[in-house]
Amino acid sequence: MRVVLADLKGVEGFVHKDTVVGGYGARLRPLSRVTRLACALRRRLNDVPSITMAYLAAILARAGHEVVFTRDDAPLEADVALVLSSLVDYRHETRWADAARARGTRVGFVGLASSKLPDLFLEHSDFLVYGEPEEAVMRLAAGEEFRGVVHSREIADLDLLPVPRWDLMGAVAPRSSWGAWTRPLGAFPVLASRSCPEFCTYCPHRILAAYRARSVESILDELAMLCRLRPDPFVIFRDPLFSQDRERCLELADGIVARGLKLRFECETRLDRLDDGLLRALHAAGCTNVTFGVESLSPEGLRKVGRRPIPEEHQRRVIQVCDELGIRTVGFYVLGLPSDTWDSVAATIDYSIDLGSTLAQYKLLTVYPGTPLWKQLRASVYEQDWERFDGFTPTFHHPNLSARELSFLLTAAWARFYMRPSFFAKVWRWDRSWALDLARRLDRAASGWHARQEAALMSRTLAC
Repeated sequence: MRVVLADLKGVEGFVHKDTVVGGYGARLRPLSRVTRLACALRRRLNDVPSITMAYLAAILARAGHEVVFTRDDAPLEADVALVLSSLVDYRHETRWADAARARGTRVGFVGLASSKLPDLFLEHSDFLVYGEPEEAVMRLAAGEEFRGVVHSREIADLDLLPVPRWDLMGAVAPRSSWGAWTRPLGAFPVLASRSCPEFCTYCPHRILAAYRARSVESILDELAMLCRLRPDPFVIFRDPLFSQDRERCLELADGIVARGLKLRFECETRLDRLDDGLLRALHAAGCTNVTFGVESLSPEGLRKVGRRPIPEEHQRRVIQVCDELGIRTVGFYVLGLPSDTWDSVAATIDYSIDLGSTLAQYKLLTVYPGTPLWKQLRASVYEQDWERFDGFTPTFHHPNLSARELSFLLTAAWARFYMRPSFFAKVWRWDRSWALDLARRLDRAASGWHARQEAALMSRTLAC
């Protein structure tokens, strides 16, 4: 059987599917000069196909089937096509599916979006897989005929899964990563665990399955395979909470060193799951980038959405140690929590700059289907276009902020963080004290300029 695995590139802005937002995907929209530049950079520096498809390629190839991978619009001749679904690009995906079916190919959708919103995809497909797709695709590879909604059972022991077959991706194998900006070749996603052990009410990561972690030996074997596939690879650990188990994380870092694996990697975690000793061990193993969620400065606002606040002193200490080790940091922020006001969002933006991470990413709170927050706020959701559930578009009636105010604050956050001298000083790693001092002095002038621009823009916005 010839099987096409389709992880299609988005058609507007920068679309990232993979495990982002639990699999719903995200779209960085070019709302301003800063985000337009960010879109252009990410299209070049964040071009990494889905690890889900690499797992499915391994399962199908192990069963003796021919596997073809594509990210392009032109349908390919095949017996079956499996399409990775998303919310933010679903129209593009269903158009591709319609064209493939017109050529006689049986089409199935996989992923969180088609699992939770099957009505968007069923009429464009022969079947769709509900749940994590690996178990169902094992049955498909064994010859089972699929129709309609096919339920895929959760695989409890992740070590039973084959190693992802990136070598089957051909010319579109992983090429680059935002985190590997100084080495734009050889970036590979890795999942050391599935789902998330936390219970944030807005997060979709827990929708389809419970948290499970792979054994350290299994992860090390996969990393060794990547080193054989491409020397000095850059690994992106896609786990939402990479360092949940400190001892396991230390064992993994020590194992990388003991095996002599030459690689660099990026991980995502909570800052309260990092400390000096763990950071130094990870750095010795090759960690060059750490991403983390701060989300909001308001402890009460975080508690109301099920997120445990992290003391500011600890956050600052972790950033300080990362700076000392040369580890780049990326902070994530969610603007527009239900309890947010103009002042609380402004305080979060100020804090994101003062915290001193290398980069920052800002999104608006989005109420996703299947989350506890969806049950709580569904009556307030007014947006009916699912592609606009992208983290950049207001989707529900906020009790304290209008849609225009939220959009303005989001645009202002991106501009204020990136359009300041000290940002460039940190990115370019100016080590001379006089240069850093000059950049910080110039920041004050930049802050005044942003304030004037924001006041003028807000005046025009509210007048509309």
